Amino acid sequence: MSVSVFDHPWLSALLGDDEVAHYFRPEVELSAMMRVETTLARVQAELGLISAEAARAISATLQNFQPRMTDLAAGTARDGVVVPDWVDQMRHAVGPQHARELHFGATSQDIVDTAFILRLKPILTIFDARLVALDQALAVLTDKAGTRPLQAYTRMQAAIEITWADKFMAWRAPLRRHRDRLAELSPRLLVVQLGGPAGTLDKFGDRGSALVQSFAAALGLGAPPGAWHSARDTIAELAGWLSLVSGSLGKIGQDIALLAQMGAIVLAGGGKSSAMPHKSNPVPAEALVALARFNATQLSGIHHAVVHEQERSGAAWTLEWMILPQMIVATAASLSRAAALLDADVLSIQGS
Repeated sequence: MSVSVFDHPWLSALLGDDEVAHYFRPEVELSAMMRVETTLARVQAELGLISAEAARAISATLQNFQPRMTDLAAGTARDGVVVPDWVDQMRHAVGPQHARELHFGATSQDIVDTAFILRLKPILTIFDARLVALDQALAVLTDKAGTRPLQAYTRMQAAIEITWADKFMAWRAPLRRHRDRLAELSPRLLVVQLGGPAGTLDKFGDRGSALVQSFAAALGLGAPPGAWHSARDTIAELAGWLSLVSGSLGKIGQDIALLAQMGAIVLAGGGKSSAMPHKSNPVPAEALVALARFNATQLSGIHHAVVHEQERSGAAWTLEWMILPQMIVATAASLSRAAALLDADVLSIQGS
């Protein structure tokens, strides 16, 4: 049994996305955190903040380090975040000679947030590629049936005659804008978080700025103008983008469900009814509507998580963990379900 539909044993087949959900698996998250810690140690050694010997020992030890998961769970329940117990375990593995140089000057949020951004980067690449594929699928449908007439409906009432090309263009235009929005957002979003206990880089002296630049370059991310540990507007901007994407796909799903109801289209492989054998339910279209509405409701929660008290909020940060991964997977599922639905072999346009 599962609490979330996104990893439920059968509901995930309707609403989940294995490719993107992979990036939220515990072992993938811990691997990203490990990369952050080892990279931080290496860059700190290059700048003379810790010894080169310590950086080598940290890297060598952590290559095969396996944390005790039960201790991580107990530590998270106690500390509100996994990092303190995880760092304690790693320091014990590194040994007393170099233990204090591991995680030097960093705080839990530096590790967790930067590891999240590392995992987010390939996800955004997947999203962009799927938006391109959807646009191409609609181009195929336009070439195939774009000149055919279609009854338009405004306010759920018959309006004038349009063409299928008009309908497809209304679906395509937002997808292109979402790609533009993503390209504009990504440089702001895909940046490291490194600020130390209160975001001031206090342990690094006059080498703080150089450390952030080198740390970011080593991870293939951008260097922000300052710590963003308590300024979550860009995270909220991402959530808004996710909701816009799933919302546009939900509109497509809603249109397709209504078009199927009217007989304007037939969907191959429609869903069966346990009581009415004659039915062919537009299940993928309905899923797009449900996922759009899910993300729209979650967006409010992310906006609540923007409100941090002073230099860090445990409550707001925890709320992010509860909501944002599900929004990301919901958007991924929307994109994959829309691609399957808009396949020219699935969506059959009726009439002349």
